[in-house]
Amino acid sequence: MYKLLIRPILFWFDPEEVHYFSFSFIRFISKIPFVSNLLKSIYEVKDTRLEREVFGLKFKNPVGLAAGFDKDAKCYKELSNFGFGFIEIGTLTPKPQDGNPKKRLFRLKKDSAIINRMGFNNGGVAAAVLRLKKNNGVLIGGNIGKNKVTPNEEATSDYLLCFEALFDYIDYFVVNVSSPNTPNLRALQDKEPLTNLLQTLQNKNLGKPKQKPILLKIAPDLTDEQLLDIIEIVNETKIAGVIATNTTISREGLHSENKTEIGGLSGKPLTKRSTEVIRFLSKKSNNAFPIIGVGGIHSPEDALEKLEAGASLIQLYTGFIYEGPALVTEINKALLK
Repeated sequence: MYKLLIRPILFWFDPEEVHYFSFSFIRFISKIPFVSNLLKSIYEVKDTRLEREVFGLKFKNPVGLAAGFDKDAKCYKELSNFGFGFIEIGTLTPKPQDGNPKKRLFRLKKDSAIINRMGFNNGGVAAAVLRLKKNNGVLIGGNIGKNKVTPNEEATSDYLLCFEALFDYIDYFVVNVSSPNTPNLRALQDKEPLTNLLQTLQNKNLGKPKQKPILLKIAPDLTDEQLLDIIEIVNETKIAGVIATNTTISREGLHSENKTEIGGLSGKPLTKRSTEVIRFLSKKSNNAFPIIGVGGIHSPEDALEKLEAGASLIQLYTGFIYEGPALVTEINKALLK
């Protein structure tokens, strides 16, 4: 129904406007008595065989919603009704920011892809915390970044501010230094600044009575040498794991008219590369740390391939938009088979 009827209608309109409309619609219908339970009965697959224990947390199933969809923690409860095992909010920054000028979100229909240059648009970490205080049982990851106006030399302070503000209200952290849409952000992936940033956060984490897992989200555009550096950094700082991968700046093999738009590319064109990165990290590290696989998952086969490559959990974003919420159900059913 989604692909035949709902998606064609939604795809007639501006993608960012559709995103906000969809949020409002999901929140509205979820207030109607019995709708939340109805959605759960349709999309949720309950089976103890789907449960995963990863970096000390128990996930009811391994399929999560990636960061960027619910940036401000406005809809995590309602979105969890579609069968997700966990929801990742953000990217959040210390101060609210509008992000980059519109138009900044583009569908590439021929490629089943999206290009975005949103630029960490969000209402700030304090506003998100107020909503997270109302959480009742949804496993939440918090993706954190720096404000656009903060120079890289002071970036650690921004990450620390987000870390402290969110600590009591989320289950795990994701350090985002790999978005291509904040100027110079990816320079923080270089070995020295990245080690310093992660070690500072980890030191703060170790000072808490109970630690929270810290993960690093990396770009798919890193070289093998850089990926080996990532393995070394994870082992040195003893963070919990890696999310592979963020969006790509590559435009190889695209067919859509707006393929030259600036920003990060997600969707089917990323499927192969993100799986290659997962396999490389898993093999070269001897499975030393958990990996959350994300990038181009549009079918149960894509999900299984990432899990077989070494991912412990997976996340959807663009596949959820193109294929609809039934994809979550289909993946979980495929896992049971």
